[in-house]
Amino acid sequence: MTTSMEVDPPSDGSYRGYRNRLGLQMSPYLIQHANDLVDWYSWGREAFEKAREEKKLIFLSIGYSACHWCHLMQDESFKDHKEICQLLNDNFVCIKVDREERPDVDQVYMFFVQATQGGCGWPLSAWLTYDRKPIVGGTYFPPEDRYFGRPGFKNVLLQIIKAYRDDRKGVLNQGDEVLEELHKAIKFKVEKGSDLPSCSDVVETCFNLMDKKYDPEYGGFGRAPKFPQPVYLEFMFRKYAADPETEKGKKAKEIGLESLRKMALGGIYDQIGKGFHRYSTDAEWHLPFFEKMLYDQAQLAMAYASAFQISRDEAFAKILKEILSYVNSCLKDKEGGFYSAEDSDSFPPHPSEPNVKREGAFYVWTYDDLTKSLNEPVAGKDGVTDGDVFIFHYDCQKHGNIEPFKDPHAEMAHQNVLIMRGDLKKTAENFNLPVEDTEQILEKAREKLSRLRQERSRPLVDRKIVTSWNGLMISGLARAAQVLGEESYTKSALQAIEFLRVTAYQPKDGYLLRSSYFDPSANKMVIGPNPIPGFAEDYAMLINGLLDTYEACFDDKLLEFAERFQKHQDHLFWDENDYGYFRTPKGSESDIVMRLKDSEDGDEPCSNSLSCRNLLRLAMFLGEKSFRDKAVKIMTSFGNRLQNMPMAVSEMVGALMFHCGNPEQIIIAGELDSDDTKDFIRSINSHFLPNKVVIVNHSGATFLRDRVEALSSMKYDGKATAYICEDFEAKQKLPTVESLEKYFRLN
Repeated sequence: MTTSMEVDPPSDGSYRGYRNRLGLQMSPYLIQHANDLVDWYSWGREAFEKAREEKKLIFLSIGYSACHWCHLMQDESFKDHKEICQLLNDNFVCIKVDREERPDVDQVYMFFVQATQGGCGWPLSAWLTYDRKPIVGGTYFPPEDRYFGRPGFKNVLLQIIKAYRDDRKGVLNQGDEVLEELHKAIKFKVEKGSDLPSCSDVVETCFNLMDKKYDPEYGGFGRAPKFPQPVYLEFMFRKYAADPETEKGKKAKEIGLESLRKMALGGIYDQIGKGFHRYSTDAEWHLPFFEKMLYDQAQLAMAYASAFQISRDEAFAKILKEILSYVNSCLKDKEGGFYSAEDSDSFPPHPSEPNVKREGAFYVWTYDDLTKSLNEPVAGKDGVTDGDVFIFHYDCQKHGNIEPFKDPHAEMAHQNVLIMRGDLKKTAENFNLPVEDTEQILEKAREKLSRLRQERSRPLVDRKIVTSWNGLMISGLARAAQVLGEESYTKSALQAIEFLRVTAYQPKDGYLLRSSYFDPSANKMVIGPNPIPGFAEDYAMLINGLLDTYEACFDDKLLEFAERFQKHQDHLFWDENDYGYFRTPKGSESDIVMRLKDSEDGDEPCSNSLSCRNLLRLAMFLGEKSFRDKAVKIMTSFGNRLQNMPMAVSEMVGALMFHCGNPEQIIIAGELDSDDTKDFIRSINSHFLPNKVVIVNHSGATFLRDRVEALSSMKYDGKATAYICEDFEAKQKLPTVESLEKYFRLN
């Protein structure tokens, strides 16, 4: 399978009107760099052959379209800095990669940068030998030696050029040595016949490590910068579900709920347009990096759904609905798929420099903006306006509410990022208003500002549809549909599934593709001339979405699709020797210097962690023991990591808890349109039950009925009935919703 991103140039040698060959690409991020002075190549044969023939080092720059620091380095160095661009063009073959298209390339060189520099991030900057072995790496470089103690990009280039000119053999040998060390660092073998690690020990270690990192003042984990880390929150909820009466179980619940409460009060949450920004630069969730990523919305939707199930607090349901409202209105394509991200930068409403974008400009407010826009008197309160109430509630200040030390580039000078440091009751008391009136005043003010904000220059949307992230979003919608009982969310999930079936799925060979792109000339999503095959996470996240959507609508064709994709994932990515899934498919070795496994849950759950849970669930849906055996092999191969670094694979810890926690099949014999069947489903969905699968044995479930013989003994006989089963053997028959609720209370 080829993973080339190259497109042959037109016969006239043009690049569709752009300055360099990135103009031929489909990725919005690569096209953003198509007018740089740098002579960029995409990752592929043309660049590799040029480097090898001319014996030049490769300069590799990896980023993504919504990344503020990527934009900054482009503006400072790549776009029109003649001296830097000439150094790059004369001495290197320069390759630009969209990390969202090629997470495998990003993983290899990010691993190198993290191992050698101790930190990582984007833009990733790496220098490679002409056979793509890394020798030097870093992240953002300012153009000169004058920022934050960072070396200037120009001087770094000059040092590397000199080193290669003076000792070419030594530099090339360094690449060989680095690659050899990296291979040693990633190799972990499973002892055949090893046992699974103790689930109770792994869970205890994971909880204790997270508890130490928990911030009791502001919620979340660690100090600054602070990321939402929904995989940690979901672990805490599973810990609570496993031990609801213990002190640690109760604390896990509060850690998860309080973190989600505090995030929703902060600047990391868009208080006007809804949806979450990428992360907070401070501990209190106030000043974010403003890009909005689809995968964050998807995972946080799932976390808020779990929080609502556990607490029944409508505040969590409200945030869940708002996240999905933002996604459906701003990131959804007309064909049903979901775009990748919304940018952090845009043109400010009051520019001091014309045609210069600023971080967060779309989202922030000056004091004058607020007082001029919100000047409606509050009834019965002389001298008080809706602006006064709003400004107090969201802690806005005349000179801005961002401390200068948080804003080294002074992009937030005199700006306010909305944050609630109190609550509705405190604001009502401050103005001696009823709480209901205060909420109405604030809601009308938010609506006014929302309309005003639409007149601003909106950040660009990366209209690339990534299969894996759409799989996560499908899960978020399906979980919301279950928890809130909203069929519109199920419909949206099914539309996205159908979009991926038509565009990402290749029925001839059964493979998935990584991404599709909006083509403005055709006004629709297209695959592009050289599609990129899907990675392990594309399969794992889509399978997870299919399973979650099945439990929202009980169309067993979704289980048939999930099994089909799981078998293709096994064929393309499975490691027969040491178990687990490689990130890249068979045959991709010629494109990358290391074939790695996705082995850490970070911004997204890794493919191996998520696949464990998928396999365990598929085994329970279909009665297929081989799926369960494969999940156990993965967890065994990750045994050392589970025991010693469980926070790094907290999603896999959840899969281990599922496997060891006596998971149940709840089978409802009933027709989907019957009220008693719906009552059973509502009852189940009102509880947080992570260690279960739900099956509805209805007359249309032909795939399941043909597959699982035991379902023939649990058919609808005019009245819906629930069965608690283990391997499709009924342990309890529950004829009423009341008896099911009693079972939940006792178990």
